[in-house]
Amino acid sequence: MSTIVIGLSLSFLLFLLAAGLTLIFGMLGVINFAHGALYMLGAYICYQIVQWTGSFWIGLALAPLVVAGLGAAMERLALKPVYDRDHVYQLLLTFGFILVIEEAVRLVWGLDYKQVPTPDLFSQPVALFGSQIPSYRLFIIVFGAVVSALLFLVIDKSRYGMVIRATSSDSDMAETLGINVSRVRTFVFALGSGLAALGGVVAAPLVPIELGMGFSVIIDCFVVVIIGGLGSIRGAIFAALLLGMARALGFTYAAEWVDLITFSLLIVTLLTRPAGLFSRKGRAA
Repeated sequence: MSTIVIGLSLSFLLFLLAAGLTLIFGMLGVINFAHGALYMLGAYICYQIVQWTGSFWIGLALAPLVVAGLGAAMERLALKPVYDRDHVYQLLLTFGFILVIEEAVRLVWGLDYKQVPTPDLFSQPVALFGSQIPSYRLFIIVFGAVVSALLFLVIDKSRYGMVIRATSSDSDMAETLGINVSRVRTFVFALGSGLAALGGVVAAPLVPIELGMGFSVIIDCFVVVIIGGLGSIRGAIFAALLLGMARALGFTYAAEWVDLITFSLLIVTLLTRPAGLFSRKGRAA
């Protein structure tokens, strides 16, 4: 039972991270290498807020908003001028963001790792089907499920999601219809950045907060995005569940095969469905 809970909590943590990446990647066409750095920054800001206020919940509410604001500034000031240029410029620019963010974190918080304590509400394990389950992992599962449902409703079912999809599919036509394309792009990048930070905040009580923590998860995020399909929230949910459960079961029964299983799933997907399992022609989400 504990393996299933760990797998599901890992899956929804991956989803929080990959959802932001797939929105930016699929709808703006920007390969945001700095996504892992924004995840790390969210964890550090949460740590700082906890130090000031003693409340993890204030950190959970504020840190993603701070990083979303930073993401909006990055898009407005740096990415917007290079949308019409070759994608290499965007790759180099987002790689530069990694260096700037990591150096800023080093200057503010130093090189020592930080730790955010588990909230008191979820500090004790609970008995479930004869096993002692960390209650914070149950919180991650419920929280991730709620966020995934909200994102699915907003992107796939709401008028705002329709505007975002229209901008992604044909920005010139969307602008002709009166949609402020520039504002939509800024909103999507800010939303994706905030989701990266949200993942960092949720992960903060589970892992040491340190420089480079984003590198350890960004590869898994790209695997989720590629398997699920660019811009697809449903695809990100499915791929995150697939990868999270495969990793949890792999670490339990065959730890040395985990990476091989992960990358085999990626290769099989690329060979059979190069655009991802949930991609649709002419529709991004």
